[in-house]
Order: sequence, then C-alpha cells, then structure tokens
Amino acid sequence: MREEIELIRKGAHGVRSTKQAIAIGLSKARRAGVKLPPPKAGKASEKTREKARRDLEKSRQGGGQPVSRKRSRATLEALKRESRKPVSKTALAQQARAAARKRTPAERSASAKKAARTRAARSR
Repeated sequence: MREEIELIRKGAHGVRSTKQAIAIGLSKARRAGVKLPPPKAGKASEKTREKARRDLEKSRQGGGQPVSRKRSRATLEALKRESRKPVSKTALAQQARAAARKRTPAERSASAKKAARTRAARSR
C-alpha cells in the first residue's frame, strides 16, 4: 500500500480516487504473494471479489501468461492523465475516517489494539 502511494506521489502515475489507489496497492500485494484474502460476500461487489481471487491465483501460479504490452501501456497512459491529489495526506485521512465510521466500535477497538501491538513489536 505505502509503496503504491509513494509511487503516485512521486508522479509515476495518478488515480481518480483514494479508493482506486488502495485497490491498486492491494492488487499488487496479492500478486506479490501477500496472503490477503478476498473481501467477504456483502462487503464488496462480486466483481471486486473475483478480481481479488484472480490476483491470489496469479501469485500461486508464478509467471503465468505473457502480459499484453498494448494493454499495459494503455492502462499506464490513462493513469498518467489522472490526478495525484487523491493520495495527499488530507485525502487519505478523510478516507480513513470515512472507513472507520462504517465500522462498529468493537471493530475499531480491535483494530487499534492490533496497531498498538504491531507498533510495539516493530520498535522492539
């Protein structure tokens, strides 16, 4: 995630929304082999869940099929025309607050506790 946000901030490409930046980051992570399960039914659209499942499958297969150069280039050119603003600190904070509002107090508490645990482990 952080890697993708830094790429966008440096100007490698842009995005339409903060959610798109997050989605690109998650997709790259899954393809790289990070064990990130697809969202549960009802949490995201069927299309999104299918894409996540495909990304996980790609990581297990390894190289797989050759990538279409035309499509890759077209995608990158389209992204280059987009804005860099969605990954500003303000936009990311706004997205985080909006996401937190959708969660229950128990979920938010559990998330904060986990963050504290991992932060403590990192500093040790």
